[in-house]
Amino acid sequence: MNSAQVKSFRDLKVWQKAIQMTVTVYQLTAKFPKEELYGLTSQMRRSAVSIPSNIAEGHGRLNTPEYRQFLGIARGSNFELQTQLEICKALDLGSRERLEAVESLSHEVGKMIFGILESIR
Repeated sequence: MNSAQVKSFRDLKVWQKAIQMTVTVYQLTAKFPKEELYGLTSQMRRSAVSIPSNIAEGHGRLNTPEYRQFLGIARGSNFELQTQLEICKALDLGSRERLEAVESLSHEVGKMIFGILESIR
């Protein structure tokens, strides 16, 4: 399904997957130590929320260059999140299962964003 066939951003599989990832990030960070509330917890949540938000905003734009720009921002936020996940692993924060779930979703979302970017060149 390309963007021309999609009526709402809610129909985009990448947006749906990014929402699922964001919820999983919130579940993961809910168990972080309180001293991380303004550190990794906040950073990871902001990065995660940015991804579906920028996908949605870009989809709502009226031209392809703006859509590409917002997908690029979402892609950058996804890379931020992947970096923060590596830091969590190094610090042994969060459950291994949730970390792996977020990481897997993040890689999947990244591939989907890249695919859309390639298709609207």
